[in-house]
Amino acid sequence: MAVVIVENIASPDQRGIACQDYPRYIKVVVDIERELLGIGGEWHADAEAELLRRGSKQKDLWGGGLDLVTNSVEFTSLINTRPGISNSQEVLDQEIRTKMEKIIRRAFGL
Repeated sequence: MAVVIVENIASPDQRGIACQDYPRYIKVVVDIERELLGIGGEWHADAEAELLRRGSKQKDLWGGGLDLVTNSVEFTSLINTRPGISNSQEVLDQEIRTKMEKIIRRAFGL
Protein backbone atom coordinates (compact mmCIF):
# COMPACT_ATOMS: atom_id res chain seq x y z
CA MET A 1 0.00 0.00 0.00
CA ALA A 2 2.78 2.42 -0.90
CA VAL A 3 1.79 5.89 -2.07
CA VAL A 4 4.24 8.22 -3.76
CA ILE A 5 3.76 11.96 -4.26
CA VAL A 6 5.01 13.20 -7.63
CA GLU A 7 5.65 16.90 -8.05
CA ASN A 8 7.00 16.81 -11.58
CA ILE A 9 8.18 13.65 -13.37
CA ALA A 10 7.75 10.17 -11.86
CA SER A 11 11.15 8.53 -11.49
CA PRO A 12 11.62 4.84 -12.33
CA ASP A 13 11.81 4.11 -8.58
CA GLN A 14 8.54 5.96 -7.92
CA ARG A 15 6.86 4.08 -10.77
CA GLY A 16 8.08 0.79 -9.36
CA ILE A 17 6.70 1.57 -5.92
CA ALA A 18 3.38 2.79 -7.38
CA CYS A 19 2.67 -0.40 -9.29
CA GLN A 20 3.38 -2.82 -6.42
CA ASP A 21 -0.33 -3.33 -5.76
CA TYR A 22 -1.35 -3.54 -9.45
CA PRO A 23 1.53 -4.42 -11.81
CA ARG A 24 -0.19 -3.23 -15.01
CA TYR A 25 -2.04 -0.23 -13.60
CA ILE A 26 -1.18 2.79 -11.48
CA LYS A 27 -3.89 4.38 -9.38
CA VAL A 28 -3.61 8.14 -9.58
CA VAL A 29 -5.09 11.02 -7.60
CA VAL A 30 -4.47 14.40 -9.20
CA ASP A 31 -4.46 17.76 -7.46
CA ILE A 32 -5.52 19.79 -10.50
CA GLU A 33 -4.60 23.13 -8.89
CA ARG A 34 -1.17 22.28 -7.45
CA GLU A 35 -0.45 19.88 -10.34
CA LEU A 36 0.66 17.12 -7.97
CA LEU A 37 -0.02 13.41 -8.22
CA GLY A 38 -0.47 10.81 -5.56
CA ILE A 39 0.31 7.49 -7.21
CA GLY A 40 0.02 3.91 -6.04
CA GLY A 41 -1.71 2.42 -3.06
CA GLU A 42 -4.42 -0.16 -2.90
CA TRP A 43 -7.20 2.46 -2.91
CA HIS A 44 -7.45 5.94 -4.39
CA ALA A 45 -8.34 7.06 -0.87
CA ASP A 46 -4.77 6.22 0.22
CA ALA A 47 -3.26 8.80 -2.15
CA GLU A 48 -6.11 11.22 -1.46
CA ALA A 49 -5.36 11.11 2.28
CA GLU A 50 -1.65 11.72 1.71
CA LEU A 51 -2.32 14.70 -0.57
CA LEU A 52 -4.77 16.16 1.95
CA ARG A 53 -2.15 15.71 4.67
CA ARG A 54 0.27 17.69 2.50
CA GLY A 55 -2.07 20.63 2.05
CA SER A 56 -4.23 19.79 -0.97
CA LYS A 57 -7.88 20.81 -0.93
CA GLN A 58 -10.58 18.17 -1.34
CA LYS A 59 -12.28 20.07 -4.18
CA ASP A 60 -9.07 19.86 -6.25
CA LEU A 61 -8.52 16.09 -5.94
CA TRP A 62 -9.74 13.71 -8.63
CA GLY A 63 -9.04 10.01 -9.03
CA GLY A 64 -8.23 7.91 -12.03
CA GLY A 65 -5.43 5.78 -13.30
CA LEU A 66 -2.90 4.91 -15.94
CA ASP A 67 -3.07 1.63 -17.81
CA LEU A 68 0.60 0.68 -18.25
CA VAL A 69 -0.14 -1.67 -21.15
CA THR A 70 -1.98 0.83 -23.35
CA ASN A 71 -0.77 4.09 -21.74
CA SER A 72 -4.40 5.19 -21.58
CA VAL A 73 -5.61 7.52 -18.85
CA GLU A 74 -8.74 6.53 -16.95
CA PHE A 75 -11.02 8.84 -14.99
CA THR A 76 -12.92 6.57 -12.61
CA SER A 77 -12.66 6.35 -8.83
CA LEU A 78 -14.92 6.19 -5.80
CA ILE A 79 -13.39 9.44 -4.53
CA ASN A 80 -14.94 11.30 -7.48
CA THR A 81 -18.43 10.81 -6.06
CA ARG A 82 -19.19 13.88 -3.94
CA PRO A 83 -22.60 15.12 -2.83
CA GLY A 84 -23.50 18.37 -4.56
CA ILE A 85 -20.41 18.24 -6.80
CA SER A 86 -20.36 14.94 -8.66
CA ASN A 87 -22.82 12.06 -8.62
CA SER A 88 -20.55 9.85 -10.69
CA GLN A 89 -17.44 7.78 -10.05
CA GLU A 90 -16.27 8.93 -13.47
CA VAL A 91 -14.99 12.48 -13.94
CA LEU A 92 -17.59 13.91 -16.32
CA ASP A 93 -16.40 17.54 -16.42
CA GLN A 94 -14.33 17.88 -19.60
CA GLU A 95 -12.19 20.70 -18.22
CA ILE A 96 -11.19 18.60 -15.20
CA ARG A 97 -10.52 15.57 -17.42
CA THR A 98 -8.27 17.67 -19.67
CA LYS A 99 -6.29 19.00 -16.69
CA MET A 100 -5.96 15.51 -15.22
CA GLU A 101 -4.76 13.97 -18.46
CA LYS A 102 -2.20 16.72 -19.07
CA ILE A 103 -0.73 16.35 -15.56
CA ILE A 104 -0.68 12.53 -15.71
CA ARG A 105 0.87 12.37 -19.19
CA ARG A 106 3.54 14.90 -18.22
CA ALA A 107 4.41 13.02 -15.03
CA PHE A 108 4.83 9.75 -16.91
CA GLY A 109 6.54 11.18 -20.00
CA LEU A 110 3.71 10.26 -22.37
